[in-house]
Amino acid sequence: MVVPGSESRMAGMKLGTAGAAPWIVALELSVMFLAATLPTPLYPLYRQTFGFGGITLTLIYAVYVLGNLTALLFFGRLSDQAGRLRATRPAIIVAIISTLTFLFAQATGWLFVARGLSGFATGLASGAATAWIMELLPEDRKRQASAMASSANFAGLALAPLLSGALAQLAPAPLRLAYLLLLVLLVGIAVGIGWAPETVKDPRHHLSELSFQPRLGLPQEIRTEFVAPAITGFVTFALLGFYAALIPNLLARSMGETSPLLAGAVVCELFAIGTLAAILAGRLRPRPTMLSGLALLVPGLGLLVLAQVLSALWLLFVATAIGGIAAGFGYSGSLEVINTIAPEEKRGEVVSSYLVTLYLGNSLPVIGVGLLTAAAGSLVAHAVFAIIIALMACAALIFGARHAPQHSSRGIC
Repeated sequence: MVVPGSESRMAGMKLGTAGAAPWIVALELSVMFLAATLPTPLYPLYRQTFGFGGITLTLIYAVYVLGNLTALLFFGRLSDQAGRLRATRPAIIVAIISTLTFLFAQATGWLFVARGLSGFATGLASGAATAWIMELLPEDRKRQASAMASSANFAGLALAPLLSGALAQLAPAPLRLAYLLLLVLLVGIAVGIGWAPETVKDPRHHLSELSFQPRLGLPQEIRTEFVAPAITGFVTFALLGFYAALIPNLLARSMGETSPLLAGAVVCELFAIGTLAAILAGRLRPRPTMLSGLALLVPGLGLLVLAQVLSALWLLFVATAIGGIAAGFGYSGSLEVINTIAPEEKRGEVVSSYLVTLYLGNSLPVIGVGLLTAAAGSLVAHAVFAIIIALMACAALIFGARHAPQHSSRGIC
């Protein structure tokens, strides 16, 4: 039964939350990304508990990206068709199922399922949320959308490992407590996201009207401009993937440090500095921001390998700080370039295409490092990783200097 006047009151409450709506969506995005790095300090404990090796660890990490890609390839246009809210709510439900799987995990196979579901949920939510934030901001603030989305992303990635590492070292049930907290947060955003107004005009309401054909939207006229930000995203997320998957192993093998809290602190430093850099990037022009991130990535990678060679923890923190700035600038700058060049009616598709390159960067290099580590040792594998990613960053820097748009265009900023 509808109470007389209730519809007008609900409409008034929706309007009253209009100014907060972008922040609600940003908070949802941040919580969704908590799951990406929450297991990082726990990987050594999982290895001890379930008895798997290094290659299995990299595959567990990589299956997260398989879930990302499945969501983006088959559901990348869902939010453009059905609406941002209708795409986001199923993503949160899948994230809750993933968290429950982690919470009750009894064997290695559970981790594969949990990570795959987590990746699917994040992939489904990230494209919708990124476009949603852009559309919720007023015209004079649209340039802040990329910085808001990327800083929300990094904030979740930063908080998660510090939280799970601290709980693993200082509290009981190290493989359970962090997921209980994440579950509470997911339930909270499942309720709160309903306050954000829908921005897609005339969303489709029936399943038969939706298309799930694997098609990534990349119009012909923007393909040259797309290359540099896509490579920037790839190399940036390759660095992030290295930290999220392999830092506990690097600390243990090269520096004799096995503390979950320390591993969480190193990963937290990377993403926390990345968050601050992304916020700063919102005040800068996207092209020089992206190119600066690429330029800083090279010395960050070099110092990361040098820290391992010298077994110098302090140098690892320095390398991580530089890498965090590079990641924040690279991700936020490249995302804003993508938002600038993407036609409004295909923004969800174009952003999903960009996110595919990010997730490939997040997984393929990590798998390669895992396989090469088994064959030649971690130092050789990490050095090869650093050289390849640095060369790709240099190529993107040159190409971006020539072809990235000089100014925001297409009415975005």
